[in-house]
Amino acid sequence: MQRITVLGATGSIGVSTLDVVARHPGRYAVYALSAHSRVEELAAQCVQFRPARAVVGTAAAADRLAALLRAAGVKTEVEWGEQALCSIASAPEVDSVMAAIVGAAGLAPTLAAARAGKKILLANKEALVMSGQLFMDAVHESGAVLLPIDSEHNAIFQSMPQFGGRVPAVREQAAGVAKILLTASGGPFLTRDVATLDAVTPEQACKHPNWSMGRKISVDSATMMNKGLEVIEAHWLFGAPADQIEVVIHPQSVIHSMVSYVDGSVLAQLGNPDMRTPIAHALAYPERIASGVAQLDLTQIATLQFEKPDFTRFPCLALAFDALRAGGTAPALLNAANEVAVQAFLDRKIGFRQIDRVIAQVVDTLPHGDAHSIDAVLAQDAAARAAAEACIAGLAA
Repeated sequence: MQRITVLGATGSIGVSTLDVVARHPGRYAVYALSAHSRVEELAAQCVQFRPARAVVGTAAAADRLAALLRAAGVKTEVEWGEQALCSIASAPEVDSVMAAIVGAAGLAPTLAAARAGKKILLANKEALVMSGQLFMDAVHESGAVLLPIDSEHNAIFQSMPQFGGRVPAVREQAAGVAKILLTASGGPFLTRDVATLDAVTPEQACKHPNWSMGRKISVDSATMMNKGLEVIEAHWLFGAPADQIEVVIHPQSVIHSMVSYVDGSVLAQLGNPDMRTPIAHALAYPERIASGVAQLDLTQIATLQFEKPDFTRFPCLALAFDALRAGGTAPALLNAANEVAVQAFLDRKIGFRQIDRVIAQVVDTLPHGDAHSIDAVLAQDAAARAAAEACIAGLAA
């Protein structure tokens, strides 16, 4: 029996994780669940899975959750705040942690899980984007097992069997790898006239053609910042420099990523676009379990298309490559500015094509420090958020 903490249980990854867990009641038990503010949804999950602990973002949310659970006769202990998140991620009772909190808020508890030597199912990009070296050092020093959940990184992991079940440190770059090929759907605006992108609405940006995701990640997919963050993540996970990582537009989202080897071989992982596949792979690794995902029928798909990304259409992707090459805290600045800009777009304060302009201004104007400590990273994160807010205020004036 594997005991699991799910950080971000009410988001799309958390819900998919619990769906897979529910299919194997004799194999997995839920130790703890967390959500920031979706109290009613978290309460329903607690009723179903009966975790020992549940964590929310605020004291008010905790009071509401506790009342709902008392009424339902559920004895789950209710807590709130970052310290409680770190506690349920590092508790001795926990075997595996699904790290699925979106954004910088997931950094501290995911790092706590790494330092505690847990099996980490990593769906939180920001842990590596903001503090890649710190996070990977913690993984290797503690002996934690790190398994990527992003469909692209999970596909790369499956296409690198020589790693033998452990994500390598940068210094342990796999021999024989010529290039990592990250596939991208291109999002909802792949064929839309670039001149009309200024008029894009949040509703249009959140309508992904293949995947069901949260609003922030959906916008990141539309700008391809999501892919840019994945490029940075791939660098830390698989030891590949920026010039060894290539993004390929693949609208069908059937090939989830590929690895090209020096002998001319290309290994790929294919599947229907459903996050339960990589989740089930990581939960049971190195075994395989049923995920609830339908088998892939290539005869129905018939055609697989590929093209190079257009950086004029997707400037956020170019910004991410630049930040990776710059190193230090540049990726943390990029991530923070993007989070603020995307929220401003969702709140209709700025236009779609102003997202990349806000990010570029922040990364270009703030000094890039050394990511030598979590405090240094968080200080740069805070500075970037303040600079982004000021930039947005100037655009709205």
